[in-house]
Amino acid sequence: MDVRPPLHRMVPLSLQHLLVSYAGMATMPLLVGVALDLPEDRIRLLVSANLLVSGLATLLQTLGVAWLGARLPLVMGSTFTAITPAVLIGREHGLAAVFGATIVAGVMTLALAPWFGRCLHLFPPLVTGTVIAVIGFSLVPSAAGLITGPGGGGGGGGAKALALAVATVALVVLIERLAPPAFARLSVLIGLAAGTLLAVPLGLFDGSAVGAAGAVAVPDPTAFGAPAFVVPAIIAMLVVQLVNMVESVGDTLAVGQIAGRGDDPETVVRALRADGAATVVSGGLSSFPIVTFGQSVGLVSVTGVMSRHVVALSGALMVLLAFVPTLGAVVAAVPGPVLGGVSLVMFGTVGAVGLRILGRADLSDGRNLLTVALAFGLGMIPVGSPDFYAGLPPYLRTVLDSGIAVTGLAAFALNLLFHHTPRRTGGRATAAPGPRSGTASGKGLA
Repeated sequence: MDVRPPLHRMVPLSLQHLLVSYAGMATMPLLVGVALDLPEDRIRLLVSANLLVSGLATLLQTLGVAWLGARLPLVMGSTFTAITPAVLIGREHGLAAVFGATIVAGVMTLALAPWFGRCLHLFPPLVTGTVIAVIGFSLVPSAAGLITGPGGGGGGGGAKALALAVATVALVVLIERLAPPAFARLSVLIGLAAGTLLAVPLGLFDGSAVGAAGAVAVPDPTAFGAPAFVVPAIIAMLVVQLVNMVESVGDTLAVGQIAGRGDDPETVVRALRADGAATVVSGGLSSFPIVTFGQSVGLVSVTGVMSRHVVALSGALMVLLAFVPTLGAVVAAVPGPVLGGVSLVMFGTVGAVGLRILGRADLSDGRNLLTVALAFGLGMIPVGSPDFYAGLPPYLRTVLDSGIAVTGLAAFALNLLFHHTPRRTGGRATAAPGPRSGTASGKGLA
């Protein structure tokens, strides 16, 4: 994890992380900007600010400064969980209120990080494995959306788009199976490059934005005014940030499990502190809450490249992209079906990592099996039926529309109920029997 590969090897390995994460980083500010009917120049400012903060947060998380940063190979970026609240707050109070609420959410994360560390024993493999699995599998529909295009139904190129995505996945698999180890570590980058080349004769490549992009741009945090602190907006964003903290804990523990280091309370606390500090800065620079990216977890698992310095370089490249729109346009030109095929591999891998962790729990215990069943079932409802909770108030939908949040809450509560509360036998209360082998640990994943 601490190895610094030579630059000629580090650059392509870092590009893999950048390319698989860029779509998510650009999509969040883009969707918010479009929903609020912002002019194109303002949307570009939001994207640039998001790339700048994501790059700085990735550098902080991977390299660490004092008690900030997990020093793990984790890419950081804005979270889709905040899209709906940001749009609602923006329409009611303006974007300045969104950024003010983001700053407060970051401060809350800094304050609660030590508490999360002390409670890590309440996140055994039964809980963390379930949450990580749902993080991966709940993102699969977004990979499908990249392939089909907006609205689905083949809007992104129909059969050609599907064929391109399949070819990209097949290429990644073949490289992993047949190529020497040095090339296998670049399987995702090679798949992205080859898929993009294949998209040209299929008519699925559009590079017009590259020529239209400016050579240099400077993010302007003053473009939307000073952050405003509005109580309803702050409350909504605090709820979102609690969801983000659960997701960050899951991703941090997953990478720690893969790498064999970093699945302890101290590392989780440092990771959350970095999340909080980055979110405070993000609000000050006109951007949104920052969280770990599940794509990086999948990429680390697929390629076996665990160097945090590789991911740190990808953070530096993000900062560069924030000031050079032309480079950002080149990255954004990678066709959706190609990104979708690679994302399918990444998200599926995150889900598989969760199942591997879950395998440490004793699922022959009926209580554990019921915990997994309910947590998975409730978490998949908003994935399969996005409008299931449409009739509920917005403050409830903020939580319930996130499958990850629902899964985390259900798994955590059921684990407490079955393994950490007293049971009544013979008319008197007795301590609940502890979880069977593999379901609890002071480290959460031991």
